[in-house]
Amino acid sequence: MTKLTFLARTAAVVGFALVSAVAGAAQAQAAAAKPRPPCFSLSDWHGWSSPSRDVLYMKIRNRDVYRLDLAHGSNQLRSPGTHLVSVVRGSDRICTPIDLDLRVSDGFGIEMPIRAKTITKLTPEEIAAIPKKDRP
Repeated sequence: MTKLTFLARTAAVVGFALVSAVAGAAQAQAAAAKPRPPCFSLSDWHGWSSPSRDVLYMKIRNRDVYRLDLAHGSNQLRSPGTHLVSVVRGSDRICTPIDLDLRVSDGFGIEMPIRAKTITKLTPEEIAAIPKKDRP
């Protein structure tokens, strides 16, 4: 192998390593910039309330409140005696709306599916701003 061939191969390896390092750093930076979705376990769910047919508040771990904006809500959410049923298939970890399978039940066997379109973990200030009658 000539000295020129050796230098060319070395330069190629060093160049590849630099490109890989820069690409890896850019990927890591993009991942760090993208906020992680708020996640919770359904086993930590300790209450709910609904100020309107398209909004649901869920109390998690007796301190956190998550707001669910519903794509398909129900007037039944505001009715007395209504139950909220969650169907769990596999993990009970909720990170995105598709992880939830919720139904509103009147307690007599009739269940109506509702679908969340967004899940937002509320800040302490946002929780305090919820009227007392609507808090979970």
